[in-house]
Amino acid sequence: MSLSPSQASIAAVIAGVASSRHMPVRAVAIAYATALQESKLANLDYGTADSVGVFQQRPSQGWGTARQIENPVYAAGRFFAALSQVPHYRRLPIDVAAQDVQHSADGAAYAQYASMGTDMAEAFTGSLPHAVACSYGSPVGKPALASARRGLAAAFGSVVSTASADPAIRIAVASSRQGWAIGAWLISHASSYGIAYVRYLDYEWTATSGSGRWQVVKPGPGRPAATPDVVYG
Repeated sequence: MSLSPSQASIAAVIAGVASSRHMPVRAVAIAYATALQESKLANLDYGTADSVGVFQQRPSQGWGTARQIENPVYAAGRFFAALSQVPHYRRLPIDVAAQDVQHSADGAAYAQYASMGTDMAEAFTGSLPHAVACSYGSPVGKPALASARRGLAAAFGSVVSTASADPAIRIAVASSRQGWAIGAWLISHASSYGIAYVRYLDYEWTATSGSGRWQVVKPGPGRPAATPDVVYG
């Protein structure tokens, strides 16, 4: 399926927040189906009544201030907090679980995105390795890796990242699933932070490659051996 870079970056943020809260893949699928129906995965500053943000949450209904809700990290955190209070949500149909959180006028509308949300959740959570591809037709600009580290920490929580002299970011991950979720976040935010190259395990991604897909690392001069649990860009 095709997403714009903006949609992909929001999807990656939602998966990152889920990772920080140890939410299952099913929860991410529910979140995606909700966000696709409510905003088409866009961080809107408008909506019905006082609804704003990717989930169209309403300040008047206690979701937070408009400014808070328009922060996708905050909005995803509030969504997952509410979802975790829905009894047996993992066993409910996606549209039913979404409606139990949103209390929308037409809860059945979430069902149309259940399949798409499920497929996206497998990819963006890292359950399917290197499944997210992202290609940019022009150079991504000057690296802003310190800002990238802050953005990554906001989404994923206590991920240990360090700066190296390359310049590069080195990130320790708890599992390969988290590693691929972080990889999805990095490549979908590449234009925002000037990330031109990401490497994880035996795969690499470059911003201007034609397909935007992860490629198996080819040995050659100056290419260090793959190091488990490290992503660097």
